[in-house]
Amino acid sequence: MTVKNPELIPLFEELKKLLVPYEKHFSPRKDEPGYYDLWLEREVVVDGRKRDSIYFAGLIIQKSYVGFYFMPVYTHEEAAGLFGSELMATLKGKSCFYIKELTSDIEQQIRDALDIGLRLYQERDWA
Repeated sequence: MTVKNPELIPLFEELKKLLVPYEKHFSPRKDEPGYYDLWLEREVVVDGRKRDSIYFAGLIIQKSYVGFYFMPVYTHEEAAGLFGSELMATLKGKSCFYIKELTSDIEQQIRDALDIGLRLYQERDWA
């Protein structure tokens, strides 16, 4: 994979450090420069339908930002109200945050989001 903006690699790597501890519960499907994601690789039931796996979170370097994709915001709509205003200001669409810089507030709010997301998944036996 060609990295769209190599200048964002340091930001990507800092964000990746926040996700790597979750490999205890989820498996990376793709782990390469500029792309990293975490999946639960077992059968789960989502809205009454069986699935072979479920996405948790990931990072992709885009043209001018690192996309932090966070599925618990999509699968648990109530989760969006739990995040800090700095992180919520970067939310574009339903589950993608456009991270252009990692301030201490945004870093802490991502850490909190990951912890909340893990708890929400565990409540549904998805982790």
